[in-house]
Amino acid sequence: MSRADVAGVVDAPATDGASTPAGRTSTRAGRRRGDRPRPRHNLRARLRRDWPLLAMTAPAALLLLVFHYLPTLGNVIAFQDYNPFVGDDPLEAFLYSEWIGFGNFEALFRDPLFWDAVGNTLTITAFQLVFFFPLPILLAILLNSLVSGRVRGFVQSVVYLPHFFSWVLVITFFVQMLGGAGLLAQEMRQAGLEPWQVMTNPDTFIVLVTAEAVWKDVGWGAIVFLAALAAIDPNLYEAAAADGAGRWRRLWHITLPGLRPVIVLLLIMRLGDALSVGFEQFILQRDAVGREAAEVLDTFVYYQAIATQQWGLGAAAGLFKAVIGLLLIVTANHLAHRMGEQGVYSKS
Repeated sequence: MSRADVAGVVDAPATDGASTPAGRTSTRAGRRRGDRPRPRHNLRARLRRDWPLLAMTAPAALLLLVFHYLPTLGNVIAFQDYNPFVGDDPLEAFLYSEWIGFGNFEALFRDPLFWDAVGNTLTITAFQLVFFFPLPILLAILLNSLVSGRVRGFVQSVVYLPHFFSWVLVITFFVQMLGGAGLLAQEMRQAGLEPWQVMTNPDTFIVLVTAEAVWKDVGWGAIVFLAALAAIDPNLYEAAAADGAGRWRRLWHITLPGLRPVIVLLLIMRLGDALSVGFEQFILQRDAVGREAAEVLDTFVYYQAIATQQWGLGAAAGLFKAVIGLLLIVTANHLAHRMGEQGVYSKS
């Protein structure tokens, strides 16, 4: 055997199952250089690392716990003839109240006023989905197309401001503008015309409440869509313009597909609130247009349950609204998955 063959045998790696110290050393070095396992942080280390974020979210979590999750436990009185005066505290009143099963739901479903309120609520929801929901999208696209930053900031401030007004102030403004003694009526009288009955006409009440909602919240609703527009890559617009695509083609093929996930998400959430169109806006105008036009589910609960101290009936109506909203969210989210969108939550 030559000297080169001897050197090759010595330098050749071992092919049998025995491991040498050099082999173990090289294997460990390879592990250190290659797929190194990520360190596992224990709970104490994670708390030490993330305590600023936890401290920031603690007030919001406490708010949800106190005002949302704990009151949810009160839905149990929907199955009781709840009487708050049978005990010295709410717990004793709950323990001593009579259990009646689905009696509150039976009384609720036999009441024609309840179905009138549900019908008005669904009608207003459908009307606002068609004539209100697209407007924040259009406003966000228009604001995003403004070249001047100062003009954009001024317009955003103007359209955001009404969101912070209370419904009392909003309705007062509409009364001063469109009411029987408002600016429009006075101008029509001076012109020799009969003033329009805008604030007291039950036939056009659905248009009135939608216009009030648009004036108050369309600017605030555009914030989410402006954020989604800011996330679209500007290079896509430049490439499309270089290929000869006009403004409408860029809007159709770049802007709207970029907004589609947000549109689907907000649409699903709006469907979940299909039986919640508001309370203060309708109760302030109920006497002016009549119960038949302005009675929605929230005002029905107030007048038929809270004002008459039928607490179990009101809880049954609220539980019915929550169950219907949950079913709508699950169904709409399933349809979003079928369309290829993530929706509110992704598939497991």
